[in-house]
Amino acid sequence: MYLPITLTAAAAAAFINLWLTLRVGMVRTTRKISIGDGGDEELIRRMRAQANFIENTPIVLILIAAIEASRPASGWLAGVALVYTLGRVAHGIGMDGGPLKGGRPLGTLITMATLLGLAVWAVTIALDR
Repeated sequence: MYLPITLTAAAAAAFINLWLTLRVGMVRTTRKISIGDGGDEELIRRMRAQANFIENTPIVLILIAAIEASRPASGWLAGVALVYTLGRVAHGIGMDGGPLKGGRPLGTLITMATLLGLAVWAVTIALDR
């Protein structure tokens, strides 16, 4: 079974996770904080951005894979995966605060809408069988 949308979304997720991990590591190195957060707000924000990504992305990828396996490849599903990916980047940037802090609520909204939309889509597929 070939799932190109899932493969692409998972690869994008791996790159985003690597980016988020490197951002945490950069602050750790600069501030010489090896374990924990040292009470450093920037490190806490970056750690939470990565943790939030890890909390949500697996279920999104599972739903994308299940939907793609149940139905032929769909432009809609690819679009959802793309929007989710962009939302997670916006959230990561927004977690730093500053002038781009609006990315955080945007990323959160996109994540919640993606989870809800994919869950409803999956249930409709399950009930259609």
